[in-house]
Amino acid sequence: MAYGVGWAVRGESLPWEDSHPAAAQQRDDQPVAMPHEDGTATPSDDPSDDTSDDPSATPSDEPDPSEEPDPTKEPEPSKEPGPPPAGPALLSPGDKGPEVRDLQARLKQIDWFSGDVTDNYGDVTTEAVRGFQAKRGFQVTGEVDQRTLDRLHEMTRQPTKAELTNQPPPGDGGNTPGPLDARCTTGRVLCIDKSSRTLRWVVDGDVRKTVDVRFGSAELPTREGVFSIQRKSRDHVSTIYHTSMPFAMFFSGGQAVHYSPDFAARGYNGASHGCVNVRDHDAVAWLYDQVNVGDKVVIYWS
Repeated sequence: MAYGVGWAVRGESLPWEDSHPAAAQQRDDQPVAMPHEDGTATPSDDPSDDTSDDPSATPSDEPDPSEEPDPTKEPEPSKEPGPPPAGPALLSPGDKGPEVRDLQARLKQIDWFSGDVTDNYGDVTTEAVRGFQAKRGFQVTGEVDQRTLDRLHEMTRQPTKAELTNQPPPGDGGNTPGPLDARCTTGRVLCIDKSSRTLRWVVDGDVRKTVDVRFGSAELPTREGVFSIQRKSRDHVSTIYHTSMPFAMFFSGGQAVHYSPDFAARGYNGASHGCVNVRDHDAVAWLYDQVNVGDKVVIYWS
């Protein structure tokens, strides 16, 4: 069938309408055809074409929620925020003076510094500060900024003159023993007096050696009563606290008489975890060789 010039099938654009948009406006009441996925067309004013409130409608650029996640795919690790940056250094390696001495004494109070307190900020002090910072989640620099100094002051007290000059605290020059308990007068006995903080090695009533000792804290007290040496360990290391316990002589479970470098350094500013600490290294080494498994231990208040 032939069509005349200028005639067009209803619904199709005329040739000149491609270049004149105004001419392509909707004519009469004919709706614009909207294609479906199956190739059919639905007028745009058909309510069924609106999928904005249809929960089953899924945009083509989003994943299908019915798809199972891939169990072999590892999740991306989340980035943990790092420690806050340190402030300006108040004390740093190479510094000298009383402030360094105070710093070392305070670190020594909480077991982050060992050895004699000095005026010199050297390698030992640097490592002590680094360890202290790392333990508290601070930026590890080995230098003392205000945050590090404030935290250290919160955890310690003003060092005593004895601590600043590496001298025993007052009264630590040697304790005076109290009366000997009657249970210590026969046989071979480690006679330990809590009142005078002394240990005496007694054989048949004869006192052979007297040393200063310290005990456990209120939370971890040293037991009292009559015991016996159960076992000995010359170079013992605690499996609980991972600290050295040289010349350990165990008398009640994990409690033992042993040398304590912390007691030697800090005196009665600290406490044991229940053991009987001796600060005289040579004396406890001598005792270790004298005492046998099975010898009696008496711990009492005089």
